[in-house]
Amino acid sequence: MKKIIISALLAAAATTAFAQGERPAGVAPPGPGEVVIWAVSKSADGPLYRLIGNASLLSTELQLWADELIYNEETGEAQARGNVHFKHFQRGEELWADRAEYNLKEESGKFENVRGASPARAECRPGLLVTTNPTYFEGRWAERLKNRYILYDGMVTNCRLPKPWWTLRAPRFDIVPGERAVGYRAIFRLRALPLLYAPVLYKSLEERPRKSGFLTPNIGNSSRRGRMVGAAYYWAFHRSYDATYRAQWFTARGLAHTVDLRGKPTQASDFNLYLYGVNDRGKKLPGGERRKEGGFILSADARAELGSGFFGRVDGNYLTSMRFRRAFTESFNEAIDSEVHSVGYVQKFWPSFNLNIVAARLENIQSAGSYVPDLKGYLPDEKIVIRKLPQVEFSARERRLGQLRLPVWVSLQSSASLLRREQPTYQSRQFMPRTNLQPRIMTALRWKGFNLLPSFSIQQTYYGTSLEQGRPVNRAIDRFAREFTLELAPPALARVFASPSWLGEKVKHVIEPRAVFRYAAGYEDFSRLIRFDATELAANTTELELSIINRFYVKRGNEVHELLSWELWQSRYFDPDFGGSVTAFDPLTGKARRNVNASTLRLTAFTYLDTPRHYSPVVSALRITPLAWLGLEWRSDYDPLRGHPVNSWLTADWRRSIYSISIGHNLVRSGQQLSASANQFNGRFTLGGENRRGWNAAFDVIYDFRSDVMRYAITQVTYNTDCCGFSLQYRRMGLPDRSENQFRLAFTVANIGSFGTLRRQDRLF
Repeated sequence: MKKIIISALLAAAATTAFAQGERPAGVAPPGPGEVVIWAVSKSADGPLYRLIGNASLLSTELQLWADELIYNEETGEAQARGNVHFKHFQRGEELWADRAEYNLKEESGKFENVRGASPARAECRPGLLVTTNPTYFEGRWAERLKNRYILYDGMVTNCRLPKPWWTLRAPRFDIVPGERAVGYRAIFRLRALPLLYAPVLYKSLEERPRKSGFLTPNIGNSSRRGRMVGAAYYWAFHRSYDATYRAQWFTARGLAHTVDLRGKPTQASDFNLYLYGVNDRGKKLPGGERRKEGGFILSADARAELGSGFFGRVDGNYLTSMRFRRAFTESFNEAIDSEVHSVGYVQKFWPSFNLNIVAARLENIQSAGSYVPDLKGYLPDEKIVIRKLPQVEFSARERRLGQLRLPVWVSLQSSASLLRREQPTYQSRQFMPRTNLQPRIMTALRWKGFNLLPSFSIQQTYYGTSLEQGRPVNRAIDRFAREFTLELAPPALARVFASPSWLGEKVKHVIEPRAVFRYAAGYEDFSRLIRFDATELAANTTELELSIINRFYVKRGNEVHELLSWELWQSRYFDPDFGGSVTAFDPLTGKARRNVNASTLRLTAFTYLDTPRHYSPVVSALRITPLAWLGLEWRSDYDPLRGHPVNSWLTADWRRSIYSISIGHNLVRSGQQLSASANQFNGRFTLGGENRRGWNAAFDVIYDFRSDVMRYAITQVTYNTDCCGFSLQYRRMGLPDRSENQFRLAFTVANIGSFGTLRRQDRLF
């Protein structure tokens, strides 16, 4: 039985006012098992207490107050009438009613003409609108059965009252706070407009919700696919596994299927399997003919701790054809990507060593298959496929030998592989063996700020197959090479200057020069090697790389910021044909040749070797950050042999308050035999953000100056209220074999989710 503590505020002494529910001065808070009651006047009849005027009942779990309160100490029954107010401290629930009956012992009761609020529970995940508004509800009457509420003829919203943007009304709501909410024969209204009717509407209130059921359908339109109608089902068939299936009907093309399977078999492992495919009826041509471009994409991602320090990871991807990807992908980057990567590995790290066991597949699509009228279909893509099944890699990090006066470090790189390469002109034999062993020794000499870092390595590589006249033959190559590198880093030169007041207190200019000499020999038979990775790109060379970095730092208060950095570097080649590996023409075809080796990759991502040469382009990297909200970066390669920049990449970013601009330009003109020419502008302009109230907008564009075509453009406009948001997106894709316009819509309910055809991953914000 709960102990009763009574404080009666008699009408004659009621000149001191107190707020409803406020504990009067001099009344101690209740302890465990105690109930405190007070009112302006009271009367008692055995265990029955009658409280009138600002009556209140307080325990450690809840508080109930009203104009009139009758409380039975023995049964725990309480009857309240007039301005009833109920508050549960632990759950944060609060409601108002005209009349209530509540049992403190059973934690159950009824409330008539009820209104209430529950604290907001915001889920912080990308693409979800968040509000701090509580969830409001009202109904003709409600029941509370311990931790369960049943609301009759009710309404729910998390918008500000009295004019909510959206409401959900139903004859009955069944709510378990922190677990789930179910509405029966529910109608969702936007203002007064009914948008959705659901016989049963389920919303999980758990921190990590998992419940099988149908997902919100979607409707859209595309100039290539026609009308789009989709529906999905989520299946939580196990506590550690779930699956989602979505079917989407394209009226002009056919049926699309999406399957997403996830699992977490153990605490230290998880996986995700994704499949997207289309049963394509074919693209309709002006003459009425249809050309099918169907296919599927399969992706798998898994990771696991295998015990004893071993860790495994799989990232697998499979694509049926490039034409399918270009026709049906939703991403511009995917549409222009011509590679498909798959890799799986098991690895273990020790303090000084690490072991990797790798299986990998790289698919580089050279061109999409052409259409053959007689076959009424497309030929397979022309592609290069490289497989490693498996490759075992063992390496040792730099380790110092003893405590010699002259420090010496040794390291090791080694691998053993079974490899296969397939391309239109040939394929290697079924998994050719390759072993590679490369120990390295280095030291460091320091004197008055000068750092001299010499290193020497040898590399032994065995190939089970080689090329002769462009064809693989079973003749092994055993290659023994050696490399010497000498790096010189002189002390940096620095000077401090006074600066303009807008820039900072002081400016510091630092000059950092560096020189690297490399000598490599023994990389013979360059043209006889089947290329699998960077191992086959090593070539004989004698070269000197010179670089200089200018840095400007500004001091603002107690902080130092890098204002500007400008790095220039260039290589001088004393062996212009790299041991005979670089030629102007292919000896087999007689055509102009594109040469790539390790020396070019160290310098820039754009190859420049179409003929033997004594020097590389001058590579420049300029970064300017005058203010925290403004930045610019420009990287370019200037080729003195051609007399002009062969490539340039420029980006600039500006952001103030709710506004941001990001623009970029890339230019490639090194020659068709080296790299495809490019001249493109890209930009993004943003006003606001995903959670900002009011109007928000963003525009993303890629424009090709060579063809005077806008390759890609997205415009998104969003209006967010205090509890919901409306988004409209227009998307334009202008690729050579895909010209498409799409309109996408989304309606977002704060803290709940989004409905429509605008997916989270496709939003600009």
